[in-house]
Amino acid sequence: MLNFLGFTSSETFTQIPDSLLALMGEIDDIAELKVTLYAIWRIEHIEGYFRALCETDFEAESLGLSLAEIQTGLEKSVARGTLLKSAHEADVFYFLNSPRGRLAAEAFAKGNWRESARVMSVPRMKSNIFKLYEENIGALTPLLSDMLREAEKNYPGEWFEEAFEIAVSRNVRNWKYVEAILTRWKEKGKDERKDQQNPVKDADRYTDSEFSEFFK
Repeated sequence: MLNFLGFTSSETFTQIPDSLLALMGEIDDIAELKVTLYAIWRIEHIEGYFRALCETDFEAESLGLSLAEIQTGLEKSVARGTLLKSAHEADVFYFLNSPRGRLAAEAFAKGNWRESARVMSVPRMKSNIFKLYEENIGALTPLLSDMLREAEKNYPGEWFEEAFEIAVSRNVRNWKYVEAILTRWKEKGKDERKDQQNPVKDADRYTDSEFSEFFK
């Protein structure tokens, strides 16, 4: 078991409905609980009007579940009523059982949003910067997603992993610090002679007054 370092002030938090917490005593299948919580998190961070997930959006590695367990979790979530399963022809999507989700599920079953469903049925492919952010800082929000996409246009892709590594080694887990490093490299030139054997020692270069505001 990995040692969790604790929540940070820079990460985002997903709202959990009170009614779900009231069901905690009844949910005795870990797969159902994981699938439900994952659906709430993913759907809350979906951009656009079509807010639903297909089965392939439930990532086995992230959930620590097998495909069969994910399918069981989905079946139980639908049976309990926390998620809604809506199908139109060969397309199947899962919606939160909320006022908005109920309307969307009904509209989809009638054949609306077919184009949106076709696009979303493709498994989500994360860019490297999105993956690095989620692994090292926290969950993405629509605003942060836009900021990261803009960063991808402005900086070489190979810089991101090292910049995040430096931020983690200094225990400054926020995007502004990572972006400050990238900006410094772009404006002053990136020193490619970093100490490959000791990234923490190399990161000491980023504790000067130029970055002092991030260490408060």
